[in-house]
Amino acid sequence: MKHAIPNFRHLHYFWVVAKEGSITRAAERLGLAVQTVSSQITLLEQAVGKALFTQQGRRLSLTEAGRLALTYADQIFLLGEQMQEALDQAGNLRTRLTVGISDSLPKLTAFRLLEVTTQLAIPVRLVCFEDQHEALLAELALHKLDVVLSDRTLATGSTLRVFSHLLFESEMLVVGSRELAAKWGKNFPKGLKGAPLLLPARNNALRAKIDDWLEVNGVHPDVVGEFEDNALLNTFGRRGLGLFFAPAALAADLAEQLQAEVVGRVPEVREQFYAISNERKIQHPAVEAILAAVHEGMLGAA
Repeated sequence: MKHAIPNFRHLHYFWVVAKEGSITRAAERLGLAVQTVSSQITLLEQAVGKALFTQQGRRLSLTEAGRLALTYADQIFLLGEQMQEALDQAGNLRTRLTVGISDSLPKLTAFRLLEVTTQLAIPVRLVCFEDQHEALLAELALHKLDVVLSDRTLATGSTLRVFSHLLFESEMLVVGSRELAAKWGKNFPKGLKGAPLLLPARNNALRAKIDDWLEVNGVHPDVVGEFEDNALLNTFGRRGLGLFFAPAALAADLAEQLQAEVVGRVPEVREQFYAISNERKIQHPAVEAILAAVHEGMLGAA
């Protein structure tokens, strides 16, 4: 049986309902009656010959056909947004760079990497989004992002058609406020026994390496906080609430912006930083500039 091509308006209503998970909330967002939105969804399902939603309690869930339809709808409306942005930017000489920044990536690292784009001959308009690593990769695969900056590469067995590019790696430092550094900096690392320590959460790529290092060196600090958000961890560290680990490549920035002093170097623990793209060979001029700056030592691996 041949089905009709879905009406664009019906598809838009479907997309909003799928995002909101409720016809009532979708109707509020669209400024329409619930019955109107419901009838448009019914017309779309009739047009494609498939049920797109199933009721689970009070919430609508997508069927297998609905999930497939949403994938295409996302791409359609993304292209529409990009077209409008391109039209809005007509005559604007700035090149748009849409960057996903992993929430576990040190913000100073992200800044140092992106700072390079402000020095290009071609002006760049940065659009930055922060989210969890996996969520950003999904957005990248849908071409909603130009590049993802992260402290980890792809998970083993990942089916996403994206590619990791190692930017640089850095050995780690244990740092802290002046008072904490003076108190706990002697006889490093054995002298850290009982020291207040701020650690990344266990889902962070760096955490296992830190735990192994502590175990090997027989160091048993007082872990006073664990954080998924690196910026929050640094804020606690800046306030003198605990020692914390930071990349040696950012030592100067740490001293200037966080007033953090070095307690000791940890060469056995190294953190990697990646640019992840949809192409094996990055072609975006701004991302190429970041890679060139890394290779020329402007960002300096340690």
